[in-house]
Amino acid sequence: MLQLHELEEIRNEAYESLRIYKEKTKSFHDKHILRKSFVEGQKVLMYHSCLKLFLGKLKSRLLGPFIVTKVFPHGVVEVVSPSAGKSFTVNGQRLKQYYESMEEEQADVIHLIDPVYVDE
Repeated sequence: MLQLHELEEIRNEAYESLRIYKEKTKSFHDKHILRKSFVEGQKVLMYHSCLKLFLGKLKSRLLGPFIVTKVFPHGVVEVVSPSAGKSFTVNGQRLKQYYESMEEEQADVIHLIDPVYVDE
């Protein structure tokens, strides 16, 4: 009977140490998560996780751009595809801000002149 009580104590200690380990691991993981904030109307790119299996060297892992329609608490974002018009919710960790390229009208054009060599 005494051995059964000792076994029960060892089991309880193991459960307690496992609980403490899980709490420490979770706090470490949560500390290293990057919080991303999005606003409605912002353009974003979405990470396509299916390409991990069939990864091509030059394939882009990002899809989009999508437009953010609603931001929910805890990092959930509702996006809509402008081409298809479909809206769906995704985890904010799968999204990345989309930076549009500069058009020629906005870019400054600098004309370079060939240097003239002077013989000395």
